[in-house]
Amino acid sequence: MERSWLFSFFFICIVLLFNSCTKFASDGMRINDAIGNTDPWKNLDKLLEQIKPPVFIKKDFAITAYGAVGNGSADCSAAIKKAIEACSQAGGGRVVVPAGVYLTGPIHLKSNVNLNIQKGATLSFSTKPDDYLPLVHTRWEGVELMGLSPLIYAFEQKNIAITGEGTLDGRADATNWWPWKGQKKYGWKDGMASQTDADKRAALFQMAEDNIPVHQRKFGKESFLRPQFVQPYRCENVLIEGVTIINSPMWILNPVLCNNVTIQKVRVESQGPNSDGCDPESCKNVLIKDCFFNTGDDCIAIKSGRNADGRRINVPSENIIIQDCTMANGHGGVVIGSEISGGVRNVFAQNCRMDSPELDRVLRIKTSSARGGVIENIYLRNIEVGQVAEQAIIATMFYEDSGSFMPTVRNIEVRNMQVKNGGKVGVLLEGYQESPVQNLRLINVSMDQVKEPYRFSHAKNVHFENVKINGQKVILPE
Repeated sequence: MERSWLFSFFFICIVLLFNSCTKFASDGMRINDAIGNTDPWKNLDKLLEQIKPPVFIKKDFAITAYGAVGNGSADCSAAIKKAIEACSQAGGGRVVVPAGVYLTGPIHLKSNVNLNIQKGATLSFSTKPDDYLPLVHTRWEGVELMGLSPLIYAFEQKNIAITGEGTLDGRADATNWWPWKGQKKYGWKDGMASQTDADKRAALFQMAEDNIPVHQRKFGKESFLRPQFVQPYRCENVLIEGVTIINSPMWILNPVLCNNVTIQKVRVESQGPNSDGCDPESCKNVLIKDCFFNTGDDCIAIKSGRNADGRRINVPSENIIIQDCTMANGHGGVVIGSEISGGVRNVFAQNCRMDSPELDRVLRIKTSSARGGVIENIYLRNIEVGQVAEQAIIATMFYEDSGSFMPTVRNIEVRNMQVKNGGKVGVLLEGYQESPVQNLRLINVSMDQVKEPYRFSHAKNVHFENVKINGQKVILPE
């Protein structure tokens, strides 16, 4: 009996030890893969196979058939809504916006509907906050709430699209939405209310920290939280293609908790506050291809929720592919964060061009110990950069507030990148002693006109291979 018990005890110990070693080996292989033992780009084709744009019935519903008039002054909101409802009830198709200027309030898409804005057509959106009521379930800077409707919105729909060669004009400027930011350069004046008032933006964030139910977080026009431009929320199979988007109140393309998203051949121009070009939040399988971004904030910023709310939902952004895009003005070209508490993994950006004295960074990773989360497997290759103002590459864990949720940043590779004017610092890494930025590899990278080649604070396993800064090959100290 005693021998049998001892044998069982030792057998269980061996099994537990084996499982522990296997897990360690698996984690170690994943990290080693990121620093060059295998080529992570071999996974790209498999990821692309998972991203398929939706297909629609070949049937058109012209908004003019439902009463819309393209004279730039008639309110076409009801006509557009009727066309979308008719299209959806018929099983789907295209809701066609022909040439002309159509004034509208928010547009809510339904399953199997392709909103097609044809060449010469403009959807011109109202700047009256009352038109964006009733409140809808949305996300604002990474926190869920009941807020003003985005200009184009879809909630829990499948197979939706915005296509065509026309224009979406949010008409935001210093006379309407932008002063809500609370900054004078955007039209705010002393005595005006804004999102920075204590009972506005900060109140929403505190509700999230206190785990107040989302349906009780009601923030209407009196809260001065600007709506996003295009926000599909909990949707599957999304296509945004061909259109030009200008003058947004806030974030521009903002899919949230979506799966299978294709954004291609889109032109984004908006110089307002927080005018991020494209912000996939907690999304899976996203392709951003052949797009142009000229923005007042980050060009592409991958996110996954802010602080307690991001941890509550706990859905990462993963399998994000960026191809053949051009970035002009912006705080960063390819950006991870800062609302990043759910984590980000598997980002591939290739064949992109960036150039502007108003472009601050090429690759920007920004998080903090208030956010937490894991950022891993970030890969860039074949990147051409004219000019950036701040850093070519930055990964910092000290963006905004600190807290007790230590972030992880690991497995970053940049290869085949040329920067003509690299700004203040070529590569800036800022981690914690207990959580350093780890496993960064640069291969075939050249940066010129850089004031400071690199600056590291708590970084581990940094490898440079054929890296030249200001014409000199960089060999890192051991």
